[in-house]
Amino acid sequence: MIERKANELIHDFFKNDKRALLVTGARQVGKTFAIRKIGKECFDQVVEINFIEQPDAIALFSEPKDANGLLLRLSAFTRKQLIPGKTLIFFDEVQECKEIVTAIKFLVDEGSYRYVMSGSLLGVELKDIRSVPVGYMGEIEMFPLDLQEFATTVGISSDVQAHLRECFEQQKPVDSFIHERMLELVRLYLIVGGMPAAVQRYLDTNNLRRVLGEQRDIIRTYKRDITKYDPKRKLLIEEIYDLIPSELNAKNKRFILKELNEKARFSRYESGFLWLKDAGVALPTYNIEEPKLPLLLNKQCNLFKLFLNDVGLLAAMYGDNIQLRLLEKDTNINYGSVFENLVAQELYAHGFGQNHDLFYFNSKKQGELDFVVEQHGEVLPIEVKSGKDYERHRALCNVMANDDYSIPRAIVFCQDNVQINDNVTYLPIYMLMFMQHEQMEEVVYKFQPI
Repeated sequence: MIERKANELIHDFFKNDKRALLVTGARQVGKTFAIRKIGKECFDQVVEINFIEQPDAIALFSEPKDANGLLLRLSAFTRKQLIPGKTLIFFDEVQECKEIVTAIKFLVDEGSYRYVMSGSLLGVELKDIRSVPVGYMGEIEMFPLDLQEFATTVGISSDVQAHLRECFEQQKPVDSFIHERMLELVRLYLIVGGMPAAVQRYLDTNNLRRVLGEQRDIIRTYKRDITKYDPKRKLLIEEIYDLIPSELNAKNKRFILKELNEKARFSRYESGFLWLKDAGVALPTYNIEEPKLPLLLNKQCNLFKLFLNDVGLLAAMYGDNIQLRLLEKDTNINYGSVFENLVAQELYAHGFGQNHDLFYFNSKKQGELDFVVEQHGEVLPIEVKSGKDYERHRALCNVMANDDYSIPRAIVFCQDNVQINDNVTYLPIYMLMFMQHEQMEEVVYKFQPI
């Protein structure tokens, strides 16, 4: 059984919040399965309407109707007696029915039933759905299984995870046996990734070739989405998507437009990059002019790296039996691209890239930092090292020595155990699972009128 962190979030929302819920995320990350599972646990009845499988349902919202009229239509369409206070109505593939935006406000106001919505490509096709007035809808974003979810799914016990968290928090070495097993787990995750269908295929068969088949099916689905939802730019967007693995494998990993067209201009291709970002299938990481807060103000939109939303899909696109070579620790493989993709998707899923973009820093004078994030009100550089020379990081040393930046600490993720050298902490790559972007603390301020 694949357990997801989002399940608890959805469960808590249904129990404690009376608004409608929008579950977002890229295609194939498990949104529909999670909603069905938690819906059945929290409600006596779940009524599901899928606007792709049931296109006739779109007509239910085609004319302005009050809540009672809409509910009468829904009851007639589903042929079910809706039970007030005990029924969850699930609208799936809502990108096909944009009128749902207007309707949901009336339905929530009426209050007899609970509502949840989901769909594919919501960031591309249904941006207006987030314009529902505050007070009527909450949102939960889902991602592929992160490293910790994958570890739990394949049998890493809670005791082992507690030991790992203790070592992370106290910055002490992990038990050597556990350390080696966790590195093995990371190599498996680089191959299988976090797409639920691929993970389930691995659980059922332990056959990496069949996992690869699932991953290639997902990639084909993504490309069909490109063709269906943006036919005018499909060739451009698909070409960008296909280039991601080779660009990440290049020396500087930055996306070079001339690989698409020798005379390419960013303005022509920008919409294609944004489509992939909004669809949730690519994670752009932008260069910043300086590693200073606020990072967003230092963002350079035309200089970026482009990662895939799932490292397993990246491995599948590389081909050349990379799966077996990863498991056997083939020293001829450039692990850098897959390690960095792993870090990018973990940081994004753990809150570092949701409200703001991910960032890196590159300077001709000082060198390149793989990632730069904000944590505890400070700039935190993150380097990713897959080889044995992980203590060699010229750019990091240069930036840390620069008094203009006043950066107090840095993290290097590597394949060695925990150690600290001055203001640089070296962490094993699997400790990414404990990196979490802190939420803003509650601040209560009462204005005293004159």
